[in-house]
Amino acid sequence: MKPNASSGTGCPCGRPVPFDACCGRYLPPEAAPAPTAEALMRSRYTAYVMGNEPYLMATWHATTRPERLGLADEQSRPRWLGLSIVRSEGGQNTDTHGLVEFVARYKIQGRAFRLHETSRFLKEDGRWWYVDGDLQDS
Repeated sequence: MKPNASSGTGCPCGRPVPFDACCGRYLPPEAAPAPTAEALMRSRYTAYVMGNEPYLMATWHATTRPERLGLADEQSRPRWLGLSIVRSEGGQNTDTHGLVEFVARYKIQGRAFRLHETSRFLKEDGRWWYVDGDLQDS
């Protein structure tokens, strides 16, 4: 599933650039990996928006990855509304660790929620991986 290219809103991750030039270039299985921890975090948010569980599993570090997420099983799938990056530490090309704090807004059955998380990322063999995150009170 691809976001509506005619919406003119840019990528689902919130950047004002077309999906294909932003997160869309990392989502196909044969694509090059995201170059930074923040790019990986944004692409993972976009994968949640699109229900792309294979990408989410493929970018989750093996030491903390669940067996499955069950996105297709959800009776009331969230409607993701937007992503805001609060801060990003490390996570660049020469780093091995990164931290990205974000707020993701979503609705379930008409009720609004906020997911505020500080996520940890690890770079191994030239590739960034989502490790885990701490939920923040918002």
